[in-house]
Parts: sequence; structure tokens; C-alpha cells
Amino acid sequence: MISRRSFMGLVAGTAVATLAACGDDKDNDKGTASGGTAKVTFGYIGDYNGSSLPAIANKLKLWEKHGLEATLKVFTTGPVQIQAMQTGDLDFGYIGPGAFWLPASGQAKIIAINTLGGADRVIAQPGITSIEQLRGKKVGVPEGTSGDMILTLALQAAGMTNKDIQRTPMDAATLASAFSAKQIDGAGFWYPAIATIKKSVPNLVEIANDDTFKDKVQFPNAYVAGNKAVNEKPDVVKKVVQVLREATDYRAAHRDEVIAAVAELTKQPADAVKADADLNKAMTTQELDAQTTDGTVGKWLDAMGEFFLSAGKLKEKADPKSYYLGEQWTAAK
Repeated sequence: MISRRSFMGLVAGTAVATLAACGDDKDNDKGTASGGTAKVTFGYIGDYNGSSLPAIANKLKLWEKHGLEATLKVFTTGPVQIQAMQTGDLDFGYIGPGAFWLPASGQAKIIAINTLGGADRVIAQPGITSIEQLRGKKVGVPEGTSGDMILTLALQAAGMTNKDIQRTPMDAATLASAFSAKQIDGAGFWYPAIATIKKSVPNLVEIANDDTFKDKVQFPNAYVAGNKAVNEKPDVVKKVVQVLREATDYRAAHRDEVIAAVAELTKQPADAVKADADLNKAMTTQELDAQTTDGTVGKWLDAMGEFFLSAGKLKEKADPKSYYLGEQWTAAK
């Protein structure tokens, strides 16, 4: 999938759902100012978390309902999407928890918390049963992803650092192939891509998972907007948030239909999508509104900020209110 959870999405490849070709900024502004349709580019990752809301928006024609024409683009990672926002090639996108340091450092804004992830693992070849046994060994990781995050957490918990392993940055497809071929000893990775690896390495060992660290940090994922979109097109951002809110509640109430919609968008078997969905916690807008207003989301982001400081991703921790547009989220009803 294309990453965060990326391996299978490489199979999906160019299976991009496009509702309309994206116009330039001038066209977008004109359409919005006149009360017409605004054109947006919307990035996603080809797993359940990354593609479920845009898949629902396609299925229910929510883009049109809220005055939008959306071009969906599949990406390999969250960081790549934020890079595309900075070059003007993308308006909105999706990131896993491992990329939250990017909005925390001012490079984008979180407009919607999506789900709480539970699919991340540190895996190892058969016979390796602890993170300590990976000392000095070759460990693959897609940089800036939740695989990166869980590997770093596992090392920290063992009193180790990246200097204690042969840390090897890899894209998700390369990592899956390398692990299957036993070219690397371990990896920070995720399901459903791990399920694919298990076909070649059925006895691989899961050393750590998201729940291992739940007392320290949660693993939320999110939809984000580029700073340009937030600053120059607040009305368009509101429309997109309205789409995401409506899709969020549909997902909570229509699980089977959403699994089918994701399978269609990402060109995956429905049983693989279901297995991915089973690992993650979806929430309603009522729950997310409450968690936003009572400070729960802020606590999640604070804890993640502390982690990214310790991991060297951030030089200083930012106030979550500076990059999570929680008030805009709850107001877009």
C-alpha cells in the first residue's frame, strides 16, 4: 500500500479517483468569490485511514454538495504531500502520526483528526525476539512515517538510539521486498503491508505495536491543508472540512459500505481493507468535537510534540492551537 501504509497502494498506482481537473489559483478564487464551484487538489494514501473519507466523498458526491470539484491524488507518504503543498501542487492531504512534526513546525495545518491508528509494528526476522537483539543489525524504515515513529519509540524504551542499529531509510515498497528477501533484519512498518510480507516470511516476529506505547503517546492520523490554502482560501477550507465531517459520520455508521468504497478506490480486495480497518479506531464528529473542546486532542498533540523533540524532529515544541484548526473543525457544522 502506498505509505503511511503504502505498499499496496503501489499496486493501486494510478488508480486515482478524479472528479474534475484542477484549475489554477485564479480560477479557484473566481469560482469561490462568485459563489460557484471551487476546484481543489486532495491527496490521500492508499490505505483505509488515508482513503476512507475521500472514498466516501466520492460515493456520496459530497464534493459537489459542498460546492467543490476535487482532484484526488494518491501519494507515497505524508511528508511528500506536504512538500507538494509547499510547491503549490496540492491543496489538502493526509498524514500519519509520524509526519505530525511537519505541521508542528509550521509547514501545514491540521484541519481534521481522522482515526487513532493501531496498525504500526516493529518487526524482525524469525529468531529475533527483542529490540535489543536488533543492535548492530540492518533495520529498514520509511522516513517521516508512523513506522519511523514506532521504531524510535521502541529504541527509546530499550535505552537505545538509531546509532545502535544500522538504520536504513527505504520507501515502503523497497522495504517490503527487502524484508521478504531477508536483506534487512528488522523494520518499522505497518499493516496491511506486513500481511503481504507474511506470505513470504510467515514467522516474522512483531516486537512492538502501537498499544505498547499507549500510556506515552497516541497515534492519531489527520487531514491537513497547505498554509497557502488556509491563508488565502478560508472559505474553501471550510467547505473541505464540511465534507470531511459528513464523511466521518457516514464512516462510523456504514462500515461495510465504506470498506467496499475504499476497496474500489484503492483497487484492493475487500477482506484486506477490512483487516486494515479492524486495526484502527474511527470516531464520530460528536466524539471528535468533544475531544477537541475538552483538550484531549491537545494532550495527544502535546505528547507527540515531546516525542518529536526527543527524536530530534523538532527544535522546539509548538502550541497545538497554532497548527490544529480545532475551532474551525467544530464550527464547520
